[in-house]
Amino acid sequence: MTAPRERGMVAPHLRRARLGVTLLFFTNAVAWANLVPRLPEVRTELGLSYTQFGLAIAMMPVGALTLGLAAAPLIRRFHSGNVATAGAIALAVASALAGVAPTGILFAGALFLAGAFDSLTDVAQNSHGLRVQRGYGRSILNAMHGVWSMGAVVGGLTGGAAAGLGLPLSAHLGVVAALVAIINVAGHRLLMRGPDPRGDVSASTPEAHGSPSDAPAGPGPRGARTSVSGRTWALLVALGIIAMSGTWVEDAGATWGASYLRDELGAIASIAALGFVSLQAMQMVGRLTGDRMVDRWGQRAVARAGAAIGLAGMGTALAFPTVWGTVIGFGAAGFGVATLIPSAMAAADDLPGFKHGSALTYMGWLLRASFLVSPPLVGLIADATGIRYGLMLMPLSAVAVLILARVLPRAAT
Repeated sequence: MTAPRERGMVAPHLRRARLGVTLLFFTNAVAWANLVPRLPEVRTELGLSYTQFGLAIAMMPVGALTLGLAAAPLIRRFHSGNVATAGAIALAVASALAGVAPTGILFAGALFLAGAFDSLTDVAQNSHGLRVQRGYGRSILNAMHGVWSMGAVVGGLTGGAAAGLGLPLSAHLGVVAALVAIINVAGHRLLMRGPDPRGDVSASTPEAHGSPSDAPAGPGPRGARTSVSGRTWALLVALGIIAMSGTWVEDAGATWGASYLRDELGAIASIAALGFVSLQAMQMVGRLTGDRMVDRWGQRAVARAGAAIGLAGMGTALAFPTVWGTVIGFGAAGFGVATLIPSAMAAADDLPGFKHGSALTYMGWLLRASFLVSPPLVGLIADATGIRYGLMLMPLSAVAVLILARVLPRAAT
């Protein structure tokens, strides 16, 4: 990363691009989060057991794994901004289809498509965000992920309100998909044009107008075609596990939070939605403040502190289950994992030897592969003993971060 730049020194095209990427992160969350509070309703209407529901949710990572490795070549061919915009719109449509599917098979099929498009969007928007971050010369990716959490909070509250009012799923999710499409078509004009550079972006270069600096750089750490060492692959896997720990916590709140609060703790639908909302709200706080924390204390220390907070909060909530204690516990877990995915992605994108976008694509693939395990596993445990015991995956994820945090850089990447 280049030397940090003061706010007034940031070029206008970088500020516009940051706004454009921010809209991508926001709408990416809004599309899926509107469906999340209504998943218990969908499960009940389709007559699915917890295990069947978990297997259907697992079709999202299956879709992501099927199409996920295409992200890097698509970005190199069509550029990250174009791939992210198209993927975000397709994800919103697929999420709406999942909410109105008449059978469990079609529900799983729509989730397969949602996972496939989300994997492309995720890699592309992070790639474009890191491109902008290098232009800024300081950490801004945590804030972008914070806006994703903001979108999840907005979507979760909207979805919870729609569930409480009994609005038809088709009307509710159809309007959401239309709004996501409109926002992303408009925001696409703000993104950087031209191919993504392999070297650092110069904030003084008018990249938004397709200057020659957008061409691939010559030999260097990011531009050279070098082989990837075994140690580098091991670092990528370790970073992937750290990121997985964050996504497992997010998935637990999204997939099982409302069902746990409603089915086992007796909360009404609008209150049951608050587990997911609490997790995302506190994750948003952690991410919006995360860039300053990372710049001051380093990625490693922030990750360890967050893991300790999540372990204490959710561990206590599961040990002494109450409705509001669980809502608070989800919040602590969300704050604890706030910086994990941005930090792991930033560190992975700087690993030597990979072609542009490849390390992020491999990490995205690992994250999606992990979802093949967590939803069905929690579902099986839930059918056998209860969702409470399945949610033990959350504090166990915090333990994994405490062990592996040493692979993160001490300072921001």
